[in-house]
Formats: sequence, C-alpha cells, structure tokens
Amino acid sequence: MKKIFLLLALFLVGNMMQAAEKSLQQLQQEFVDLRFGMFIHFNMPTYAPEDWPDPDMPVSAFNPTKLDCRQWARAAKSANMSYGCLTTKHHSGFCIWDTKTTDYNSMNSPVHKDVVREYADAFRAEGLKVMLYFSILDTHHRIRPGRINTKKQTAMIKAQLTELLSNYGEITALIIDGWDAPWSRISYEDIPFGEIYRHIKSLQPNCLVMDLNAAKYPREGLFYTDIKSYEQGAGQKISTSENQLPALACLSIQRTWFWKESMPTDQLKDVNWLMKENVEPYNNAYCNFILNVAPNRDGLMDDNALEALRKIGSIWKNQGPTQPIPVQEAPITETNIAKHQPTEYSWSYDYALGDFANDDDFSSSWMSHPLVEQPWWEVSIPQNKVFHRITILEGNADAIQEYRLEYLKDGKWTILFEGEANPCRLKQHTFPAITAEKVRITILRHKGEVEIAEFGVY
Repeated sequence: MKKIFLLLALFLVGNMMQAAEKSLQQLQQEFVDLRFGMFIHFNMPTYAPEDWPDPDMPVSAFNPTKLDCRQWARAAKSANMSYGCLTTKHHSGFCIWDTKTTDYNSMNSPVHKDVVREYADAFRAEGLKVMLYFSILDTHHRIRPGRINTKKQTAMIKAQLTELLSNYGEITALIIDGWDAPWSRISYEDIPFGEIYRHIKSLQPNCLVMDLNAAKYPREGLFYTDIKSYEQGAGQKISTSENQLPALACLSIQRTWFWKESMPTDQLKDVNWLMKENVEPYNNAYCNFILNVAPNRDGLMDDNALEALRKIGSIWKNQGPTQPIPVQEAPITETNIAKHQPTEYSWSYDYALGDFANDDDFSSSWMSHPLVEQPWWEVSIPQNKVFHRITILEGNADAIQEYRLEYLKDGKWTILFEGEANPCRLKQHTFPAITAEKVRITILRHKGEVEIAEFGVY
C-alpha cells in the first residue's frame, strides 16, 4: 500500500511539474508583457575605474559595507518596474554568490555575503520578477580567446549555472553576455551554445535564455536566443515599425554600466526622453525595456538615481499586457553545419562567389549573374551530421519568388520543399531529422538580382 501511495504521489508531482511548464510562445509573451525592468550592474568593476578591470583584482576589493538590496527593490518598485536583473558574474569572472566552483567570490570578500541571495529575496518581497545576468567571457578564469579548453571550461560554466538555477528560486530569464561578440571572440563552438542552452532548460524549463549579442543576426529570426536583444549603448537599435520578434532593449541611466566616482553628481539621462522615446514606443513594438541603475561602492543607489526613478514612477504606469506577439519559429540553438563547407553554384559575379553564402557573415552575399534564368547553389554536408532545419537569408528581400530545396543522399536528390517564397527576407524550413551529402537550392522564379547572404543548415 505504501508503494502504491508513493507511486501515486510521484505521478501527481510529475504531472504538476509538467503542467507548470509553459510553451516558449507563452513565455515570450509574458516577458514582453513585463514592459519595463531594472538592470543592476554591481560586481568587481564597481570598485575599479573601468568596466573591464584587472581580472586579478583581489577579492578584498569587493566591500559593500552598507549593502541593501531592499533599497534597490523599492527603487525599482517606485518606477513601476516589474523585474530586476543582476550581474552575477561579469567579464572579469568575480562571482557574487555562494559558489563552490571558485574562491573568487563574494563569500570570501570582507562582507562575506551572497549578493544574489539578498537580491533575489529583496525583489521577490516587493512582488518583482527575478532575472540574472551571466558572462561567458571570464578573464580571471581564462575563459577567453587563446585559452579555451572546451570540455573543462564548459563544465565549469554548467556548474555555475546549476548553482544559480537551483538555489535561488524561479529565474524568469537569464541574460548571457560575452559570447560570439567581436570583442570577446568566444564562438558558439568554443563554448557550445546548444549544450549550455539545453542545460539551462533542463534545470528551469520556463527560464528564457537571452544572448545580449543577438542583434548581430538578422532581425527576422531568433538566432541563439529566445528573445532578440538590442544594446543601445553599442549602437544597436530596434526598428519600432518593422520588428516582429519578442525583444529586449537595454540602456543605462548613468554614463557607464558600472558605478564611477562622478556619478552622484553626474547629469543622468532625461526621464521624459527615456519614457517617451524608449519605453513607450518599444512596448508597442513587442519590446521590453531594461534600464540600468548602478549601485555605488557602499552597495546603495545614489540619491540622484533614486530621485530619477521616483520621477519615472510619477509619469509612467505599467498598463499590463501588451499586444499579442506574432507566432515565431523556434530559436536556432545549434551550429550551422554548412558554415565554411565546400560549395558549387551557377554562374555568379566574380566578386560575389558561392562561399559568401556560408561564410558566417550576414553582410556578404553570393550573387547570381542576371543572365542565369534559374540559378542554383549547393553545399557539401559533413559526414554523419544530422540536421532538421534550413534557413535562407536573402541579400535583397523579395527577389526570390519561387524555389526548390533538395538534398543528395546515396546518389539520389530528394525534394524538401518546392513552392512560392514567403515575402520575408529570412526563409526557414523545419523537417524530420535527416543526413545528406549535399543540400541545394534552385531559384525557379525571381525578379531582380538573386542574392543569398547566408545559407544555414542546422
């Protein structure tokens, strides 16, 4: 009888957990509906003159003697924000939680505090959602270009994420940085994105994964992220008239991400401009806005920042859910196995040869010669590689009007798709997993010059 009750209990718990798991579309909608939140850059760079400090700064430098995360949460609440996001580990590798993966953490600092714990508890006490920021680039632990040990360092990253996603309750989203960026030069192969993505989802299926560098990819698709992100300070700007993806835009109210000595008297960004030119139009374009407010070296937010947040709260109210986001293709999380593989193709311009279509550069294109009536392009697939999705990004939207996709296996070409092209610059096709020797696209009908900026096989 006890065994029956135990099995029944396990069955009920399993069903409850399964029922609690939400679809990605629902999670994306809930994220956009949050509208406005607080980014909190607080870590070792707070105690340095630069946002990228010496990666070997001593642990003793981190010393927020008046740390009060409740003040941060109340400040966010005063601005009618709905969540917070804290920098658990920035590029210099200092961990501000009770981690067992390294001694380089806040528990070994003079304040001996788990800042992530205090932050999460304080924000939940104010009814605010909890998100976390985590950097893949880690210069202290030598997770950087020229020092990548994929197996060892991936294991360390997974162990740290396991701690963050197991010990601090429900995490609405994880914002990841320092991956696949020109300044970090850590590729999605060096530290495998798909493996990390699946690990996060295995720990918290409802946790959204956002890569801060996702804006380098075409705005029409979710490449390596659940939410398209735009770092405005880096010149990334969302199109409020054309965006169709769930998105995040970020900006700091102060002049840098982390606190600097002049900030208590600095002029902050105009709150009316922040609301009227950022939050409101972005919310109407499926975009959540996150405003960074950096605490000082005492662990408190400066008076001028607190006053700005109160003013925001007096002029802006959270109106609740936004409009429904368009239905999306699932995010691309795996490596493009067609990247840099051998290509064959019909006549093209000499300066726009076939390898421009799979060079991992979305700004270059293979261009068919206009005298070719039905241009074609094909790519060899590495042996035994399984794939289930193909993407075609046009250099010129609407040039391709009808096309055929097919794959070669055991000497036979099999059609995957043949028909009209959708008007979007990015075409995506998902199908049951297959292996093949080659994949080919034939343009059956077109107008203007045919350009393929990037052909992806995943």
